[in-house]
Amino acid sequence: MGQDFWLFAGVGFAAQLVDGALGMAYGVVCSTILLATGVPPATTSASVHAAKVFTGAASALSHIFHGNVGWRLLALLSAGGIVGGVAGTYLLTSINGERVKPYVVAWLAIMGLVILYRAWRGVQPRPFSWRSPLPVGLAGGFFDAVGGGGWGPVVTSTLMGGGADPRQAIGTTNAAEFFVAAAISASFLAALLSGHWVSGGLRQHIWPVLGLIAGGVVAAPVAGWMTKVLPLRLLTWIVGLLVLGLAGSQALVLFR
Repeated sequence: MGQDFWLFAGVGFAAQLVDGALGMAYGVVCSTILLATGVPPATTSASVHAAKVFTGAASALSHIFHGNVGWRLLALLSAGGIVGGVAGTYLLTSINGERVKPYVVAWLAIMGLVILYRAWRGVQPRPFSWRSPLPVGLAGGFFDAVGGGGWGPVVTSTLMGGGADPRQAIGTTNAAEFFVAAAISASFLAALLSGHWVSGGLRQHIWPVLGLIAGGVVAAPVAGWMTKVLPLRLLTWIVGLLVLGLAGSQALVLFR
């Protein structure tokens, strides 16, 4: 059990360092590792979101401290993400969530190309003029619950593709993730208590989950600082490449 804790603490640290600095990848990385060790998809999603409640809180505080959060955007993303996350949880505990993954992969590929184009052209961030980011949060929360990770890739990439300031997009997405993860975790608990979902041995994976929490909480303050100090154009290049990489890796899994 102790070995599991330290192994997953290392995974959680690395995943949160990338997620906190670039606005994505914690859920995807952790879910991939848990699934590879034989944890069922719904149990994986429940475990990762339980961990993200704690890592999300630490990340949110770090980004707020470094001035990377837009408050209006935070409120709208959180509201949409909570609704989408609850709906996605119900779907995942009812049917096979793999059916929606091809749509997520396609969207990530498109957004990755848009972000790289902006980095190549050196386009400066412009005031984010969307009338309501609620639909972005709704989609991000839904895919996050279904896939065990997807909030950051969907939301951060869409905000940056739309011209939002990279630091604000990353910091606000990370801060909102705390509220979304809490709502999804509560939904899994409600499904478990109501008998709608049988967890498949959630207690057996307590040490990996505790490891993910410990590693992520330690990495969160460092990641928030990295977002603040990295040059905007470099940050845009890195995020674009990461989005395309995530899309490519998920496509290989889907079509192999």
